[in-house]
Amino acid sequence: MEPIGYESQGPGLDATFAALADPTRRAILARLTEGEASVAELAAPFAMSQPAISKHLKVLERAGLVSRSRDRQRRPVRLEARPLGDAASWLSEYRRFWAGRFQRLDGLLAELQSSAVLPVDARSAGDQGTRATRSSRCGRRHHQGGHR
Repeated sequence: MEPIGYESQGPGLDATFAALADPTRRAILARLTEGEASVAELAAPFAMSQPAISKHLKVLERAGLVSRSRDRQRRPVRLEARPLGDAASWLSEYRRFWAGRFQRLDGLLAELQSSAVLPVDARSAGDQGTRATRSSRCGRRHHQGGHR
């Protein structure tokens, strides 16, 4: 059952985010941005076996994030960028949401600064004076209490 107003993006988006949830798989993808690589080359920087790397590659393959081809004896792994593009498109909606929120916050802060009695520089100096007064009070309390 889908919530009302929820548009299913299909299993591809879920598989992409599930694959990206693991730091090893993200590191493999980062390495593949430099070009295709063998399983041995992908396993080299990790303290894990080639079969363990192969399991990660299977997850990435099921998500469509990597593909393997035959090159004589080698089976190079290459990055497939389309699922990442789909995820980025989905996330862009939230980027717009947060950009709108930040614009409203900027407007509110500008309004508060323009309606304040003290200019910005005077408020900053006043804050520093308050901090100095607080710290001197704390110091007095400490010295008046004696040693325990």
